[in-house]
Amino acid sequence: MPPPTARRSRRRLPVAVLAAALGAATLGAPSPASASNTAAEEGYLVGRGISDVTGEAAETGMMGYSSFDQKTSGIHQRQRSRAFVVVDRSSGKRVVYVNADLAMIFQSVQQGVIARLKERYGDLYDEENVLLSATHTHSGPGGYSHHVAYNLSVLGFQKETYRAIVDGITDSVAKAHEDLKPGTMSLGAGTLTNASVNRSREAFDRNPAADRAAFPDAIDPAMTVLRFKQGDKDAGAISWFATHNTSITNKNTLISPDNKGYAAYAWEHDHEGVRYLDDTPGFVAAFPNTNAGDMSPNLNLKPGSGPTEDEFENTRIIGERQLDKAREIYDDTRPVSGGVDSRLAYVDMENVTVRPEYTPDGEEHRTCPAVVGASTLAGSVEDGPAIPGFEEGTRTPVAGIIDALRIDTPSWLATCQYPKASLIPTGLLSNVHPVTPTRLPLQIMKIGELHLVAAPGEFTITSGLRVRRTVAERLGVPLDRVLLQGYANAYSQYVTTPEEYDTQNYEGGSTLYGRYTLPAYQQEYARIADSLREGTALERGATPPDESGRQFTFQTGVVYDNPPAGKAFGGVLKAPETSYARGSTATVEFATGHPKNNVRRGSTFLEVQRLENGTWKRVLDDGDWETTYRWTRLNGLTGTSKATVTWDIAADTAPGTYRIVHHGDAKNLLGKITPFTGATGSFTVS
Repeated sequence: MPPPTARRSRRRLPVAVLAAALGAATLGAPSPASASNTAAEEGYLVGRGISDVTGEAAETGMMGYSSFDQKTSGIHQRQRSRAFVVVDRSSGKRVVYVNADLAMIFQSVQQGVIARLKERYGDLYDEENVLLSATHTHSGPGGYSHHVAYNLSVLGFQKETYRAIVDGITDSVAKAHEDLKPGTMSLGAGTLTNASVNRSREAFDRNPAADRAAFPDAIDPAMTVLRFKQGDKDAGAISWFATHNTSITNKNTLISPDNKGYAAYAWEHDHEGVRYLDDTPGFVAAFPNTNAGDMSPNLNLKPGSGPTEDEFENTRIIGERQLDKAREIYDDTRPVSGGVDSRLAYVDMENVTVRPEYTPDGEEHRTCPAVVGASTLAGSVEDGPAIPGFEEGTRTPVAGIIDALRIDTPSWLATCQYPKASLIPTGLLSNVHPVTPTRLPLQIMKIGELHLVAAPGEFTITSGLRVRRTVAERLGVPLDRVLLQGYANAYSQYVTTPEEYDTQNYEGGSTLYGRYTLPAYQQEYARIADSLREGTALERGATPPDESGRQFTFQTGVVYDNPPAGKAFGGVLKAPETSYARGSTATVEFATGHPKNNVRRGSTFLEVQRLENGTWKRVLDDGDWETTYRWTRLNGLTGTSKATVTWDIAADTAPGTYRIVHHGDAKNLLGKITPFTGATGSFTVS
């Protein structure tokens, strides 16, 4: 597809079945003396950090839509992890909140990040006091799960993408840790009604009237903003709002953090002057999701449609609507008091006996081993079109794996999952190889007066409401002080109410553990809330095994790179014009190597530079909205490729002399990787 041209506002089975069905979707701790001194203080210490989590930018399957054809081909904007550390100075307790521009936080990522944090800080940070969440963008490289189901369409585990994500999240937490200073928090709330629509109205309407009354427009319009200050200086904000991060469709192959990433970028970059590559602490704005399972940003209920027919323009508009509301609330917050605390338990969601007080009919029920429903194949047509089955006899690199997973669903499991039409009983396969998760981390985190119910999946708005009601009642706090934090700590697809489950729409077919999945969550979160309220220790349960040693990949690595005849790496293949008017687009091409040679985490594949007092100064990079970097293979046999860099020159760009620079890395036949840089000649902008 052509590079995006929308101007950013400067306002400051068949072989495909399983993949299609399952994807859519060194510093030490403080010394005892310093810790005791800190505990004698009052108020909070707050710190914030941000780091790059962008993985492989070419020829890697993208995570979210489960399309075998959707493979990365460059970068529109980089993905980032945003972290906040809050310490209660009176008790010495601390919590870590992370929101990353990712499709999901898989258990593999949680395990990797916690292991890295323990290497740096010992027991200061662990599963209990660290909450990892994802924005749910569908425009990033995948292959970073340890469960087969979520790597199939990506052709297996992608080590470099996984490493970039784990290293980037860990770095963001480390930066927040180093940034800790005396500070304050304040909280505000408002409503946003033009950035989401219910994509599963038939299922929503099956809920009882009391539930539907909480959402008169069948959407969750609530936005909650937590504001951070260090002394009298603004430090950052977390703005929770429920909408799928899917303004960009499965036709796109450029890495993008989508609408929520745009909102974060615009606040940080345009309003607060943050320049990520400068690597200096600055304002951090996170835009996490809540119970967004049935909330779509595609207001016309078609992929890439609404409010316009341009998916990148929609990304900007839906992001900007979230940004504008967040900043409005941010200016009207009230101080937060109260300590920080957290509880986490691992629960075998395939084997929960649900007590009568949590079930619709007042009788005891059980959850089931995971099953993917046939209706999952329909996809969410509002956000991603259905995936057609392959023709008879079609083979792919994962065909053998799919063949091994083809087993019938036994009658007892079909009965347990009723009325789901069973497609693949993944819960019966995970003893052989991890296909979908079984033992999930359930967590509740208290930050002052706010309580985050960290959920390892995609909860519909009514599912989220029921969990919030349960937790608020057990904690004895107002409902608006409890949020359902989706896409957190692990991923297990959707969670619908029993009534929604009965319709077996896409979300119900993707509710893995059966009709009583939500009641089981309510019961287990009530147990965790009781422990948090009473200040008692909570038995965490058995930790899920580390499956890193059982990963596979069908992706071939880079063999070698060669520049085109007569050119060196970094050589200009297409030069810029001599001058450009503001509002036009500059496009240049370079001889390049494969981006997999170096993901350049924390760096860039491009720079737009301006000549200032005889020195070239970087003004834009591959994390900026106005630029795109696209990689194209020219000849697979010779290993020749090109990089295309575009710059949509904003209307307020300063007149002057500019050039475009490309950074890359090339691999020779012996496997040696060498960095290179190329630059165009100068041109003017007026």
